[in-house]
Amino acid sequence: MFGHHHGPKDHHDDHDDHDHDDDHDDHDHLFGARFSLGVRTAFATLILLAAVVAACIVMIPAGEAEVVTRFGNPSRVLAEPGLAWKLPVPFEMTIPVDLRLRTTSTGLQDVGTKDGLRVLVLAYVGWRVSSEPDHIRQFLRSVRNEPDEAARQLRSFVSAALHVIASNFGLADLVNSDETKVRLDAFEQQLRDQVAAGMLQVYGIEISEIGIQQLTLPKETLAATVDRMRAERETVAAERTAEGLRRAAEIRSNADRYGREVVAKAREEASQIEADAEQEAARIHANAYQADPDLYTLLRSLDTINKVVGRNTSIMLRTDAAPFRALVDGPAGSTPAATAPPAPANTGAVSVAPATSSPWP
Repeated sequence: MFGHHHGPKDHHDDHDDHDHDDDHDDHDHLFGARFSLGVRTAFATLILLAAVVAACIVMIPAGEAEVVTRFGNPSRVLAEPGLAWKLPVPFEMTIPVDLRLRTTSTGLQDVGTKDGLRVLVLAYVGWRVSSEPDHIRQFLRSVRNEPDEAARQLRSFVSAALHVIASNFGLADLVNSDETKVRLDAFEQQLRDQVAAGMLQVYGIEISEIGIQQLTLPKETLAATVDRMRAERETVAAERTAEGLRRAAEIRSNADRYGREVVAKAREEASQIEADAEQEAARIHANAYQADPDLYTLLRSLDTINKVVGRNTSIMLRTDAAPFRALVDGPAGSTPAATAPPAPANTGAVSVAPATSSPWP
């Protein structure tokens, strides 16, 4: 009677509570699904945006250029290192072009010189694609961005230029024992001028360096070169011999002239000294004569006898003849010896014995 009884209303309340809980759970599940979908959508959008940005970014490394093509046609050239932008594929694409320095060589080329001789020449070339946009486009058009094909075209161009330029030089301009006569610098300069302009205009290639790596001679050219060098050395030897003889003759002539000048000057000085001595002697004689004329006459007579009479001289003269009169008369004013009779003035003669260095004892 007093037990618990569930009426219709209580049953309805229980049912409403259960429905309310189910609606709350459904709402939470729907919100969670929508949130997860939003997150996934945002994440996918970010990935898509990142992919689009990555497709629009162009990285340009050093020593390289990027040619941007729009629907297959080159639209612009990016040559500065760094980042650049472009439209994503398939609107725009990029073609990398290597701008680094490359080298190649022609191999031995048999060329003819101006004097009709043959020379084997090997030329080397340092080249790169020019960084100018127009030249990069020209490189793409001419060789389709293939460096090996560009090198082959360059070798062919240089080989043709070697034949043309070699005809402007003689063999002696390329091979010579005298380094001042070798004109390899002029040869290389002409080769550079001819090759550089054509390669830049046709292929967009810039020549950094070009030169002769090896130059050899064929057998017949080598023999002709040896003969020519031998003839040149013989000519040089003959010229130097002639120059030596000329110099020797000039030195001898100068020595003879100098010797004659020295002798003439010595004789002139000797004559001057003799003249001065004679002048001084005359002055002394004059003074001596003025001091004692008789003594002066005696001394002059004795000097004359000393000069005339030698060690083996024999003279027969009159005793009264000068200068021997002084031997008979003696000094003026003296008295002859008493025991010595006077000799006849015109009949006497004296025999002079061999004299010593002085007629007086």
